Amino acid sequence: MYLVAVLGNMLIILTVSSDSHLHTPMYFFLCNLSMADIGFISTTVPKMIVGIQTHSRVISYGGCLTQMSFLILFGCMDGMLLTVMAYDRFVAICHPLHYSATMSPCLCCFLVLMSFFISLLDSQLHTLIVLQLTCFKDVNISNFFCDPSQLLHLACSDTITNDIVMYFVGAISGFLPISGIFFSYYKIVSSILRVPSIGGKYKAFSTCGSHLSVVCLFYGTAIGGYLGSALLPSTRKDVVPTVMYTIVTAMLNPFICSLRNKDIKSALGGCLCYVEPQNLTGALEFLLLGFSDDPELQPLTFSLFLAMYLVTLLGNLLIILAIGSDSRLHTPMYFFLCNLSMADIGFSSTTVPKVLLDIQTHSRVISYAGCLTQLSSLDFFGCLDSTLLTVMAYDRFVAVCNPLHYLDIMNPRVCSLLLLLSFLISLLYSQLHCLNISQLSFCTNMEIPHFFCDPPQLLQLACNDTSTSKILLYFIVAIFAGIPVSGIFFSYYQIVSSILRISSSGGKYKAFSTCGSHLSVVCLFYGTGLGVYLSSAVSHFSRKAAAASVVYTVVTPMLNPFIYSLRNRDIKRALQRFLNRMA
Repeated sequence: MYLVAVLGNMLIILTVSSDSHLHTPMYFFLCNLSMADIGFISTTVPKMIVGIQTHSRVISYGGCLTQMSFLILFGCMDGMLLTVMAYDRFVAICHPLHYSATMSPCLCCFLVLMSFFISLLDSQLHTLIVLQLTCFKDVNISNFFCDPSQLLHLACSDTITNDIVMYFVGAISGFLPISGIFFSYYKIVSSILRVPSIGGKYKAFSTCGSHLSVVCLFYGTAIGGYLGSALLPSTRKDVVPTVMYTIVTAMLNPFICSLRNKDIKSALGGCLCYVEPQNLTGALEFLLLGFSDDPELQPLTFSLFLAMYLVTLLGNLLIILAIGSDSRLHTPMYFFLCNLSMADIGFSSTTVPKVLLDIQTHSRVISYAGCLTQLSSLDFFGCLDSTLLTVMAYDRFVAVCNPLHYLDIMNPRVCSLLLLLSFLISLLYSQLHCLNISQLSFCTNMEIPHFFCDPPQLLQLACNDTSTSKILLYFIVAIFAGIPVSGIFFSYYQIVSSILRISSSGGKYKAFSTCGSHLSVVCLFYGTGLGVYLSSAVSHFSRKAAAASVVYTVVTPMLNPFIYSLRNRDIKRALQRFLNRMA
């Protein structure tokens, strides 16, 4: 079911992105609904599969809160997007002449962002309620995921107030979307009944059939499961209806949308059978303007980039060799650090060798295929850096908050699974960017005022309408950056809470010192990356902005080994022993 759900929703996303005929508000929202469905089902099923494979059904308190928070986030996101899609159908049927003006790209983007922030608020409110529970009389959850109502039943403290607040929050976050859907369909039905011909009525209502089916499936199963958990303490028999709205719904949505929609079916057929090239970009070449045209500055630029690149390679390779050669560093923290160093080498190697080659050959040309390859590799290693930093934050959270269970939780199987998951997420992120850019057509202006191919740059150079591509671009970045940042914030919130409960100052310093290096790298990576990326969203790039981009693409990978070695005694000792053996 999980593979079918992920594959089905991924096909919907790829089909909508690759077919320009589907670049409309309705399919934009459908694309986001598919992303939310993938997140919704991925919150529970992988954990269940790992539990079955490892014969261990244990989940930590922090892991339980994280799973609960993401499940509510994606579940509420599903509900909000279904409401937005109902409003889209209302505008299309009741105000067809003003549809394009009303459902503008800016409004569509705003509606998706509002849906995300409302869902985030709902999930954080539920998490805050559960955090108020002081102790639990039982630790056996009769479900396959952490459900808020389950945790309330297990609490040994008085939960009357928490019960009232939780079901009030659930009622509000469920009632408002349902009211919006009912109001939209009331207006739609009223408009359809005024259509004189039967064929006209059928045609108008057929555009809502898929959406109405998904709404009935999602809310029918969700309300049944939610009311059941509110009225009765859950038993294992109640797990079956829960599976319906957490797994089966996400699996069936792509089938409902594709089987009842001619546009999706025809686009899927074209996508799977034959992809007709939309523009002749294969022979195009871009000109990377770099930093300066002044010939006198070229030797200085070459020397500076060569020095930074060599330091980056040497520093990160030393970290990898030191960890690999010292058995005392064969722990989860240093395993992830070793992989972070590999990702940093790849991140820096995607751009710097090309810059050095351009200066030496006095040629700044890059082919279309080369540009897409560089863009894809840069996004892959950048996202891998981000996800690994999130995994390392989780590792520090377990080490500080659950030190006695650290080795049991962060066992080699879990570490390998987290690394593989980081790799797959990064690969998906890079391919989504590459697919989005590959839909653009380019005409005459092929000059990129940068030293590498960056997606916002290519969007500005495109000669066709890029409004949908821009929305997709920044939405993809918001999701793939927002989730890791949220994970890091949550981990450090729990870490700081645990450290503050330590009575001695020495104990607090010792606990926090294990996170100092990681926190420094997180601030450096996200601070510079977010600043440059937001500036590209607000204004056009200039060569000064290109110089700022050097900080997060070149300087950050160079500084990471110094931060970890200078602030970490174990690494310094391992490096010294490794260098002594080499000498």
